[in-house]
Amino acid sequence: MIPVTRLFLFLTLGIVTFILSSCEEEVDSSLLEPYLGPVAEAIDVDLYHSDSAIVRTHLRAKKQIEFENGNQEFPEGIDITFFDEEGEITTTMRADRGFYTHKDNIYKGEGDVRVHNLEKEQKLSSEELFWDPNAKKIYTEKFVTIQERETLFNGTGMEADESFNEYKLFKVTNSRTILPGEN
Repeated sequence: MIPVTRLFLFLTLGIVTFILSSCEEEVDSSLLEPYLGPVAEAIDVDLYHSDSAIVRTHLRAKKQIEFENGNQEFPEGIDITFFDEEGEITTTMRADRGFYTHKDNIYKGEGDVRVHNLEKEQKLSSEELFWDPNAKKIYTEKFVTIQERETLFNGTGMEADESFNEYKLFKVTNSRTILPGEN
């Protein structure tokens, strides 16, 4: 049997706890929003991707921001270099801003986007370009200009292999020869 003083003490503590807990202001959990901001930030990023001990791509960025879902942003630009089986540089790609979507494994370049195939002396410029590392292709639905030696091609929509060796320009608007002395 519990002595009366102990019973009184337990009852008093229970009543005080009940009163204090009932005085708390209830918070509507629907008003609380989850944090969606960055979870990590890196400066002077220098990433290499290799396959069978051969470097395939080299990604450089001044700043990388990563989010909880694995998505990344490169707000100060992104440079990607592609290599052949012998380790020689074949193609370079750069953009003013870059984005990586983890779920789809797709990179997106925005702003002044440029691709240069060093072997074929082909250059591409656009305001937006996607790179799919799984399919090993680059593509856009935006306006593009392609320079192939002394000829310029303009159009909307393009798809190419990631090294920009072969490409399809979908809606060609015009083409012209570059004049001597023209940059």
